[in-house]
Amino acid sequence: MRTGVRLGIDVGRARIGLASSDPHGMLATPVRTVSRARGAAAGVADVQEILAEAAERDALELVVGLPLSLSGAETPSTQDAKDFAALLAAGRVPVRLVDERLSTVSAQSALRASGRSSKQSRSVIDQAAAVVILQHALDAERASGAAPGLVLDPAEGA
Repeated sequence: MRTGVRLGIDVGRARIGLASSDPHGMLATPVRTVSRARGAAAGVADVQEILAEAAERDALELVVGLPLSLSGAETPSTQDAKDFAALLAAGRVPVRLVDERLSTVSAQSALRASGRSSKQSRSVIDQAAAVVILQHALDAERASGAAPGLVLDPAEGA
């Protein structure tokens, strides 16, 4: 298992959830939610904010959830996540795309089980989904000994 902090990212249309691992890559915890920018600067401000968070935590890599259908096919959100990951890959921190099937459903179930209603969970659901994505990636790496997902090459785009 590689050591170093990873930043988990759940890319949504309106918000981006962030989670972080401990330096040993054992446990993912929520960090915060970033509102997606609109207009001409859309993406740039979001990317800068996330890259600043990664730099502050001296992140080893960024783990971006790749939304796929249950069959593994791309969804309307897949290209959005790939495009956002490509913007992140222009920074100095490696970006890894990992399958995020059912991450939001799992996050919603966990929040509901803890007694939070959907309305109460709205502000943290994206963070909780980022935790699910990152924890799954950490567990997969620990089990297999290999880093999960695909490393995004910034020269190739998404």
